[in-house]
Amino acid sequence: MREILGRRRRARFRRKARAARQDAAVTFAVRWDWPILPGVGLEEPARTTTTSGAAERPGGTTRTGWVRPGWARSGATRAGGTPRPGGDGPVCACPDPGCVVPGAHPFDPGLLAATTDERMIRWWWTRRPDAPIVLATGGRAPCAVSLPALAGARALRALDAAGMRFGPVVATPTRWSILVAPYGLERLGELLYAKDSVPSSLRFHGEGGYLLLPPSTAGTGQVRWERAPLAGSGRPWLPDVEAVVDALVEASTATPGGGSRLAY
Repeated sequence: MREILGRRRRARFRRKARAARQDAAVTFAVRWDWPILPGVGLEEPARTTTTSGAAERPGGTTRTGWVRPGWARSGATRAGGTPRPGGDGPVCACPDPGCVVPGAHPFDPGLLAATTDERMIRWWWTRRPDAPIVLATGGRAPCAVSLPALAGARALRALDAAGMRFGPVVATPTRWSILVAPYGLERLGELLYAKDSVPSSLRFHGEGGYLLLPPSTAGTGQVRWERAPLAGSGRPWLPDVEAVVDALVEASTATPGGGSRLAY
């Protein structure tokens, strides 16, 4: 009985999580006018493989692979039937056995398919309810400046103390991303050129880039809001990239002893 109740609770939790993910996707696209699309997501690897590449389960049964919209392939093996890396944990559902950002990127559809159309958003997440939410950065959409998670926590504490105003901040176990107003590559180049130095740990997500939004799951773990948009508000306010980069560089160079808050 306890096992049955546990399965029911897990099923209810999955339904709620899927509904929350679709609601969030609709909010981003329709209310906030952010172009989004489903990410490739994760899948569970098989334990062993047969010579044909089919995955063998305990008890001698086999799993022939998995299917995603638009393609079919064994997700647990490389070509020739050798196991994919990553141990027993979830692996990227894309065809690349050595994917360096498992589950955290577009694949099918590609990044150019990002849209704000509500019917398309609902259709995608009805077919793939566990897909992560990918924001296509740049253009009219937000851009972002990201840094390692520990450095991000230190920098935000320092900038809060200095009275710096932030918009939404997206966090994963490995990196934090500060959303900023849209900017072009030329503007970013001029900004960085004017700096004596910029911490190498900073990454810039601009035109042609992408970023996972909550509530999503990738190979590095859960994606969440470290600074969430105000509940019930309209399109979130975003700071200019100049203000964020200036503040982060200052926070880095102001550390006593010549250290850097933005180091890994």
